[in-house]
Amino acid sequence: MTEELFVELFTGLLREMIRIRRFEEKCAELCSATKIRGFLHLCIGEEAVAVGVVGALAEADAVVSTYREHGHALARGVPMDSVMAEMFGRATGCSGGRGGSMHLFDASRRFYGGNAIVAGGLPVATGLALADHLTADPAVTVCLFGDGAFAEGEFHESANLAALWHLPVLFCCENNRYAMGTALAREHAATDLATRAAAYGMVAWAVDGMDVLAVREATERALAYVRDSGQPCFLELRTYRYRAHSMYDPDRYRTKDEIERWKQLDPIQALATRLVDEKLMTAAQVEQWRARVEAEVDAEIAAAVETADAAPLEPVEGLTRFVTTVAGETAAAGSAS
Repeated sequence: MTEELFVELFTGLLREMIRIRRFEEKCAELCSATKIRGFLHLCIGEEAVAVGVVGALAEADAVVSTYREHGHALARGVPMDSVMAEMFGRATGCSGGRGGSMHLFDASRRFYGGNAIVAGGLPVATGLALADHLTADPAVTVCLFGDGAFAEGEFHESANLAALWHLPVLFCCENNRYAMGTALAREHAATDLATRAAAYGMVAWAVDGMDVLAVREATERALAYVRDSGQPCFLELRTYRYRAHSMYDPDRYRTKDEIERWKQLDPIQALATRLVDEKLMTAAQVEQWRARVEAEVDAEIAAAVETADAAPLEPVEGLTRFVTTVAGETAAAGSAS
């Protein structure tokens, strides 16, 4: 790869991480101002996973996410104004304003949503992979979930079936060390999740989830394996969230020193530093480039907020849509098909 291509790759990944970071910071501000209501789970600190994993996928691949999915949706190409409108509960949101922060969804991009139920996306992802397997579709389904979901029965059932039935699914565990407020070692007797996943007969390994290049390389390798073999694969992405579990979490289960130690591994700063260390850009050039990108991203976010704020709420007469049906409608629809 030429030096120009390296610069293009590094700055592309860096820009997308900055975009997600600034979006999340704005969401925290909007939540405090009660513009965004309900639960809000931010991925600040985990941007390398979103950009490294989702950015490596083919257009035909499917993504199933968690309730901490804003970064995943943006990395998948879901328009920011559509995401922000959903956060505001507006009819123009990607889920029609019905889902909010935890239920972003965009079928046109095969982004099959966040899920407020811990591990709730795992059976969905396994089912999508089964459908592709039965129709000989070459797509891979990527399922992102947290270390807390690893303790749920849905993970073990899904992993077993995926390995047993040879399904094209890539399980990506975002291990941020805490299931809500429970530390990994207080929840799991054996904390090497990749080794445990391998017990289901699938290829599995751990990755530095704070290094976007390592995450992207591992994802590309895993995707190639799944496509070539038709077998599932598991990545344990060891990362960390700087903010509390949600905006309503007092965050009393870890120390400030611990958080500051992890901030020294910040994925955005790490990649910016690598640009300089590998003499692809000077420190001054990186600083100038970053200031320009942040200004562009802030303008994009401001426009998304303005659009969302002006968008309509779902009309009252539409509230039962997709929830209830008028007697006889189901029978009529069935006979028509």
